Amino acid sequence: MRIDPIATHGRARAKCLAVVDLESGRRWDWETLDRAVNRVANWLIGEVGPKSGARIATLSRNNADMLILQHGCIRAGAIFVPFNWRLAEAEVAGLIADAQPARFFRDADFAVPNFPGALYELNDLNAMTADQPEMPPPLTARQDILAPSTLLYTSGTSGRPKGVMVSVSNAFWGATNFIHGSDVSNQSVFLCDMPMFHTAGLFAAVSVPILAGGTVLISKGFDPVTTLARIADPALGVTHYFSVPQMAQMLWNQPAFKPDMMRGLKFYATGGAPNPAAQIERFITAGIPMSNGFGMSETCSNFAMPLADVAVVRAKGSSCGLPLLTIETRLVDDDGVDVNDGETGELWLRGPSITLGYWNQPELTEASFSNGWFRTGDAALRDADGFFYLVDRKKDMYISGGENVYPAEVEAAVAEMTDVAECAVIGVSDEKWGEVGKAFVIAAPGKSVMPGDVIAHCKSRLAGFKVPKSVVVGVAIPRTASGKAQKHLLKDIEG
Repeated sequence: MRIDPIATHGRARAKCLAVVDLESGRRWDWETLDRAVNRVANWLIGEVGPKSGARIATLSRNNADMLILQHGCIRAGAIFVPFNWRLAEAEVAGLIADAQPARFFRDADFAVPNFPGALYELNDLNAMTADQPEMPPPLTARQDILAPSTLLYTSGTSGRPKGVMVSVSNAFWGATNFIHGSDVSNQSVFLCDMPMFHTAGLFAAVSVPILAGGTVLISKGFDPVTTLARIADPALGVTHYFSVPQMAQMLWNQPAFKPDMMRGLKFYATGGAPNPAAQIERFITAGIPMSNGFGMSETCSNFAMPLADVAVVRAKGSSCGLPLLTIETRLVDDDGVDVNDGETGELWLRGPSITLGYWNQPELTEASFSNGWFRTGDAALRDADGFFYLVDRKKDMYISGGENVYPAEVEAAVAEMTDVAECAVIGVSDEKWGEVGKAFVIAAPGKSVMPGDVIAHCKSRLAGFKVPKSVVVGVAIPRTASGKAQKHLLKDIEG
């Protein structure tokens, strides 16, 4: 079995636009893209051999050459490894030691510490491979679709980053899930702002339109002013956009924002963190088709809301939706016993999009699976209609006076305050209650928020044990490149 969407579309839709690099203005139709991938694949085979499993690393902001290099690796039987360019040099050095890449491509302004191998600038990829054959390498040189083809290092909200092994088959089924759950076709135009070293960028925003035969517009990264202008530009015709909830809030808070700027979207998908129901209601009321979903580096796309049914999306606004095409689900207690509808349990998933495991960490891989089920580490519940709700990461839960408190529920309540732009809640030690909540809040531009107002609002919405005991206003909330709050860093902030 062979899964090669670029080659397939290259033959069938040669003159249709496949990829646009918005920073450089370069663009590829399917035939041109197919040939570029073949040149890179043949060059790689000459460098590291066929079906080598050699790691080919990048340290780069979003760039269409990353897509070409990734698919060149697939055809050559190498493994594409995009590193997070926001990491410190010491952190990059640690990833290099773990992945041991054979070749490394970078942006000119990024230092690559202590790399002993061949180092190139990513922008030189086209020139470097210009003299290579444009025909595909022999089938015997290509990678098994069940073997690792991409290595994604998790952004690391705590602890050591983990190298998630993703096969061609994993990516295919993850993208297929997204296509069927998000109204994607060969007429779809995706704008990719999410970083391409993360599953949301590389797979949800790039692989999905490539598999569907649509078009992907690759930007250097998210900028609320530029992004809003691009979504509003009828010449670009953006139909699909993916972001974390914080990015959506930033777009909404732009001084120039008007709802009609985003009404050309057929689907605004959010993920990476629970999207508060209040924010989804704001966007839908404004005529912008937004809904929350769920996916992970380890599992690709898993859940989505039925966006065509606006009444359901409104009624179940805080839900991440229904399981997608190939996903099986369980919710279990700490003993691995299935819980009832309406009860919180750990979300377990099974299906062909689930990772092969973690690079160089066999013990962690074994601990992350139970009889073929992947243990997500997320606490969730399912309602009587089969819709799933992410409660929080299990590790973020704290216990106050013997009661479980999930910060995401508190954060959703605070998000109802229109003057609040960002909020993160953690549990901190308390002599009386064991742990209590501490909220970090950032006001929307031009607005102000008082700690007492936050506490009063929470008291009107939540049980007393869930109400934060303290509120810190104005302290920047540290986030990963994918927008997740790094709550372990908040624990060291006074206030």
